[in-house]
Amino acid sequence: MNIQRRMALLAAAALAAFSAHAEIVIGASFSITGPAAALGIAPRNTMQLFPEQIGGEKLRIVVLDDATDSTGGARNAQRLITEEKADLIIGSTASPPALGIAEVALLSQTVQLAAAPIELADGRDSFTFRLPQGIALMAEGTVEQMKKSGIKTFAFMGYSDAYGESWLREMKRYADKAGIRLVGTERFSRTDMTVVSQALKVLAGNPDAVLVVASGSGAVMPQKALVERGYRGKVYQTYSAVAPDLLRMGGKDVEGTLGLSGPAVAADQLPDTHPSKKVALDFIRLYESKFGAGSYNQFAANIWGAKLLLDKAIPIALKQARPGTPAFRLALKDALETMGEVLVPQGVLRYSTSDHYGYDGRARFVLSAQGGVWRGVN
Repeated sequence: MNIQRRMALLAAAALAAFSAHAEIVIGASFSITGPAAALGIAPRNTMQLFPEQIGGEKLRIVVLDDATDSTGGARNAQRLITEEKADLIIGSTASPPALGIAEVALLSQTVQLAAAPIELADGRDSFTFRLPQGIALMAEGTVEQMKKSGIKTFAFMGYSDAYGESWLREMKRYADKAGIRLVGTERFSRTDMTVVSQALKVLAGNPDAVLVVASGSGAVMPQKALVERGYRGKVYQTYSAVAPDLLRMGGKDVEGTLGLSGPAVAADQLPDTHPSKKVALDFIRLYESKFGAGSYNQFAANIWGAKLLLDKAIPIALKQARPGTPAFRLALKDALETMGEVLVPQGVLRYSTSDHYGYDGRARFVLSAQGGVWRGVN
């Protein structure tokens, strides 16, 4: 073999190796099974809608199930980083596994696009960016709506985990400022089969309103327990429950329920001037064309928001480093923090070095359960 041919073969081999290495690996960990399975199925579906390339680079997507378990989330994150060489991780859809992923993301300096609104101590969220709205933003809006409705007292009935405790803390903070008293606090776990005793204790306090803090179909049980025992006050649900599942499973017992959610839940009711209306409606059409009418929810919309973020962030990061390297992971983080506003189905995201939540008031929308659908409240 002459020297020219050998050089050509070596160059071709090097180019092939470089091309294989240059693919962008997106790892995802969702709660597809376990108590929060209702939150993970639509996000898994949404990953199937991602493009084959972004910024001219091939995408390889790896989706794992964390079974709604914090240990499972951490284990999946470690596998995605060490075995799959993930450049970033999306997930999880439930708070416990999302917190597990966050620890691994920080240690490995890998971007996490969390699909749950997890709260982390100062300095612990350097690589964690949230896709849903922050709990503080939504709690503030919930208290504002209570104030407008003349609510003077309320009770909390929610999960005994990080999601529930975050909501309790933020609701107390804003309610105190608004002069609304908390008159009952009852907790339950995601796996509980009954909440009758908690409902009876809440009823004993005779609150004007009850805030149920649960997710997906798990939010139906506490509300039914209250209504079946004669509660006639207002019931508020959080944005993890404002979805078609609550209406379908709750029936007449959830009629009149109030809740704040993102624009994507009722995109067709948004004013034409809302910046997210078009992107939300476009996503809904895309999702339903593959998975059926009425199949989308806010959890799917959050993951499509990740795709839109990456459409903008990846080309910026590619100017600084190649995929599969620590430098690319850092460049991706820097891009997310500095690239400005991105229109997503749930609002307008603008991350910064000091804000990894990114949303403002355009990302919350007051809804009421009316006749089996969610309708906007003026």
